[in-house]
Amino acid sequence: MRIGLDVMGGDFAPDAIIEGAVDSLQHLSVNERLVLIGNRDSIIRKLNEMEIDPSLFEIVHTTQVIEMGDHPAKAFSQKKDSSIAVGYGMLNSGDLDGFCSAGNTGAMLVGVSYTVNVIPGVLRPALATLLPCVDNRDSVILDLGLSPDCKPEVLVQYGILGSIYAKYVLGKENPTVGLLNIGEEESKGTPAVKAAYELMKEHPGINFAGNIEGNALFREKMTDVIVCDGFVGNVVLKLGEAFYEIYKGRNLKDSYFERLDWENIGGTPIIGINANVVIGHGIAKRKAIMNMVLQTRGVVHANLAQKIKEAI
Repeated sequence: MRIGLDVMGGDFAPDAIIEGAVDSLQHLSVNERLVLIGNRDSIIRKLNEMEIDPSLFEIVHTTQVIEMGDHPAKAFSQKKDSSIAVGYGMLNSGDLDGFCSAGNTGAMLVGVSYTVNVIPGVLRPALATLLPCVDNRDSVILDLGLSPDCKPEVLVQYGILGSIYAKYVLGKENPTVGLLNIGEEESKGTPAVKAAYELMKEHPGINFAGNIEGNALFREKMTDVIVCDGFVGNVVLKLGEAFYEIYKGRNLKDSYFERLDWENIGGTPIIGINANVVIGHGIAKRKAIMNMVLQTRGVVHANLAQKIKEAI
């Protein structure tokens, strides 16, 4: 397995990215190779400072950087020797099994349409992440912001995509699917959500548990998969981050709330595309980068893209 890591992407690149890459080595097997994509001089300098043998990695030199403030489409098309563009090129040609970056999110999304593309039959790809439950299990929620306004058919397909993720990445044999709503009653919600409810309850490929309210999230009655549009999903994601920051700021000690730390997750995979891609947080540092790499490895091991192709 070969995992590509964008060394130049993120607010604290390249140093924090390289530090996280070094930390991930202890978790990778001899058959798992980490490919550092970025400026070779910067990579070698940092590895020497850390007294790490550069031969532990494969290094692919690039001369350009897509900055966080760059226009995504313009930068991706004009900066062909950037770490993001080169990473996607290697992924598309089969030289990488997975690619991850904490760089410009827009450019990472544009890279999909320029190279690996969406799986035929997928209406809209989604960003997904894990929500920790108080009973020590994890659930997957999607979408987190890729599609802020979804048609009913897209929400139904998110139920399928989320179920595949829960089965093959989380190991849940017949995952339950909940539709995030303002009430459990079938009549509640926007027209799109109500229409999605009708479609989901009849779909043979979805173990539909009905509507799920916000006060069920993180608790025992949370379903294995939570479906919502990207607007709602992004609010939930940021709310979870806020709870953790408040908890940490008050110097509280609780093993559950530590699981809300976004650095433990590392990034969000793009679900529904022809490759394994994980996007990290722009402010990611050492710990988050390590977990982004390990999450990418998990998605590759699950053969998620192929499983979705077969299902769709």
